[in-house]
Amino acid sequence: MAEYSDIAEQLRTRLDSLLERAEVIEDDLRHPLDDDWSEQAIDLADDEALEGVDDVLRAEIQQIRLALLRIENGTYGTCAKCGNAIGRKRLEARPIATRCIECASEG
Repeated sequence: MAEYSDIAEQLRTRLDSLLERAEVIEDDLRHPLDDDWSEQAIDLADDEALEGVDDVLRAEIQQIRLALLRIENGTYGTCAKCGNAIGRKRLEARPIATRCIECASEG
């Protein structure tokens, strides 16, 4: 939808950035463990933190891909709960939003 082409471009830029970051994290996670036991403990703790960051990145990547799909199929900007329009300002602030502000505030 041309109406949301600017938001789609922002989403694609963000997606590219997240994919690059996720790739760096995955490369870091693939490194072999050190022979030193104390170094292994540090590496494993670091890996656990990286896995948490990777999970968050992957979740955002999925949300962005779904938003881009909604833009393509014409459902972007429509509340998934009530069917009303999601305000442009809300979409600009939170482009992955799936619910209007009223439904989102209900919980």
